[in-house]
Amino acid sequence: MATAILETFALTRRFGNLVAVDAVSIRVEAGQIFGLLGSNGAGKTTLIKMLTTLLPPSSGTATVAGFDIRRQAASVRRQIGYVPQMLSADGNLTGYENLLIFAKLYDVPRRERASRISDALSLMDLEDAGGRLVREYSGGMIRRLEIAQSMLHRPQLLFLDEPTVGLDPIARNSVWERLRELVAEFQTAVCLTTHEMEEADALCHQIAILHRGAVAVSGSPSALKASLEKEDATLDDVFVRYAGSLMESGGAYRDVSRIRRTARRVG
Repeated sequence: MATAILETFALTRRFGNLVAVDAVSIRVEAGQIFGLLGSNGAGKTTLIKMLTTLLPPSSGTATVAGFDIRRQAASVRRQIGYVPQMLSADGNLTGYENLLIFAKLYDVPRRERASRISDALSLMDLEDAGGRLVREYSGGMIRRLEIAQSMLHRPQLLFLDEPTVGLDPIARNSVWERLRELVAEFQTAVCLTTHEMEEADALCHQIAILHRGAVAVSGSPSALKASLEKEDATLDDVFVRYAGSLMESGGAYRDVSRIRRTARRVG
């Protein structure tokens, strides 16, 4: 059996009488891209906050690279990288300077910083852009730089929050290709959230769809589509079946406003 980088067992988070995450059990293996899908309010953000040690669980357990998220939070944080949906690169600095700051924040040894930055720029196809100000980058280049930042300390698990929101198809495909290369070269495990079913179908080895805080269904994209016993079933069909109605998945005004602001910034 492949090595489990992330495992959760009945992980639960309550806010008073509200159960935001309800007994979630998932497993993410080395070299695997795992998609966490669900309508806005389904519990994805709360789950990721627990897994990144930002929020303690109410009950249940989870481990990252063998470290318990409650008892060994500092060790967990050394094993993970995180790319938020909102911009995390400084437009007034060059790509290289952004990476250098992150290398220092991650305590990358001084003697290794230059080589790791060079490797990161090469992997993300940004070698020729390292000396340019980030405000001159396209949206796709910015996202690839942010992924490079999160990988400088060579984490075993990378969290990506809607990694291609607001990107055009060419930029989106470029990010997809770089992620595949990253996983293949370093056997990094990736846990990503997305509302784009095409993205989940193209990238993910395994998927879990959350509904009202619980895992409604999980499996490979092909297995989930086959489970509908419908000719030419798509992942959109799977999502509608298990995550609720299309109306429900559209999100509230605040959610739509936030996503559109992000799309304008990276576009």
